[in-house]
Amino acid sequence: MRFILAILVSILCMSMFLLLLRIKSREHKKIVNRMEYFSGSAVQLRQQRLRGRNTPNVKSKFRKIVRNAAQKLQSIQKGNRMDFKMQQADWPLLGSEYEVMLAIFGALCGIIMLAATLEPWIALVAGLAGVILGLMFLDIYIKRRQKAFTNQLGDMLTMVANALRAGFSFMQAFELIAREMEAPIGREVQKVVNEVNVGATLETALENMQKRVESPDFELVVTAVLIQRQVGGNLAQILDTISGTIQERIRMRREVKALTAQGRASGVVLAILPVALAGILTVVNPGYLKPLLEEPVGQVCMVGAVVLEVIGYFVIQRIVNIEA
Repeated sequence: MRFILAILVSILCMSMFLLLLRIKSREHKKIVNRMEYFSGSAVQLRQQRLRGRNTPNVKSKFRKIVRNAAQKLQSIQKGNRMDFKMQQADWPLLGSEYEVMLAIFGALCGIIMLAATLEPWIALVAGLAGVILGLMFLDIYIKRRQKAFTNQLGDMLTMVANALRAGFSFMQAFELIAREMEAPIGREVQKVVNEVNVGATLETALENMQKRVESPDFELVVTAVLIQRQVGGNLAQILDTISGTIQERIRMRREVKALTAQGRASGVVLAILPVALAGILTVVNPGYLKPLLEEPVGQVCMVGAVVLEVIGYFVIQRIVNIEA
């Protein structure tokens, strides 16, 4: 029963953590609307202010606490790789702010678990699990965003090639992409345009974009553009060729994913099955699994089972993960 309660508590805490991220995202939108005010978008600013009147003080106090704690944490850190991850995820957060939110989330998980079980070591494990879940959520979000970027890349190259044939310059074509295409590729291209507008070279802006998206396909595009700027050539035709190649690679990846679907499903089922079986046995016969939790030999067996389960899951995922 405690195991089921721990799962429910973890889900509740994760939901609260996502809510905090949503609150921070709304604050970023407010800043964007204020900047648009100086460019003529006064109507949107008034609408945002009207919405802000109903914002409770609890949110502003929480944001202030996170911001102050993040500033103190940032003052003692020489370099924070989490800042780069925030750029990859396109979240309106500093790395130190996200670390503070992870600490709060982990502490909340630990406190709730301590109140539910009255076991300090379980609360400590729950706190660490909360932090790990937050980091896993960030990595999964970044990977999904990079995958969405790759899926949009072929259409982007086609639009750039057509714009070049119509007489646009390369930067004008990028501005068109930033206006017309949706996130994530529209957001990333807009960052490139902004960097060039503030004085960075196109080469530097494209390399920074490649570091954020970490896409082998886009690395090919960057290389082709940089070579063309040095030696010349028909860039539109080059981009058309690269676009066709990328589309074929995406199609091949989808075929490989379909062929390996059974193996990936087997890994997920084998990972969930022991946990589900333990939950069913706990509900049907609460005392059946007590020796595994109370006896030293049972605890060693539980740890060994968890370790082997994790190893088996990653081995299966490694087998079915075919690079196309």
